[in-house]
Amino acid sequence: MNWLAHLRLAPDDKEVRLGALLCDFARGDELLQMPPRVSLGLAHHRAIDRFTDAHPIFAQSRARMAAPLRRFSGVLVDVFYDHFLARDWQAHGDGRPLREFTAAHYALLDEYANLLPATLRRIAPQMRAYDWLASYETLAGIDDVLQRMDRRLKKSGPIAAGSAELRANYEGLDADFAAFFPQVQSFAKTPLAAT
Repeated sequence: MNWLAHLRLAPDDKEVRLGALLCDFARGDELLQMPPRVSLGLAHHRAIDRFTDAHPIFAQSRARMAAPLRRFSGVLVDVFYDHFLARDWQAHGDGRPLREFTAAHYALLDEYANLLPATLRRIAPQMRAYDWLASYETLAGIDDVLQRMDRRLKKSGPIAAGSAELRANYEGLDADFAAFFPQVQSFAKTPLAAT
């Protein structure tokens, strides 16, 4: 699951949701200095990742990727699942329109700016300006996400080419997500997800 899914699956607590997002950015000492509720969000994010990575449906989605992309298949499927979540937000969201949900989380980044790791602090204005979280809704948005990810790699990789895999396997990935998301939602509510 990528950023949008982690925010959607996290408990409805501002600091926990902040931790669910920070997990992909905070490192080392930064992690040790987080308030307890933010740390709970970090733990929730990791539990969701463990559940997802071990799930047979997620493995099935990863296997849909062409051999040259298998190395990046977990990252790609995380992004693709966020696409289906955003596209079907009315069914899977929290009752608010997608852009209202994303705006609330950009405001959260402002409110807790003092806790943001340097990388997140640097990209937060772009994230808000281009509404990265809601951009998952369209295939063009996924193209942009994957190109940004590819640019962040030290050595350029084929991640940007992942868009073709999404298009080629769209129906199968869509069916995988539809089967998987209710299960990860149930898991996200369990005490195990908070450890």
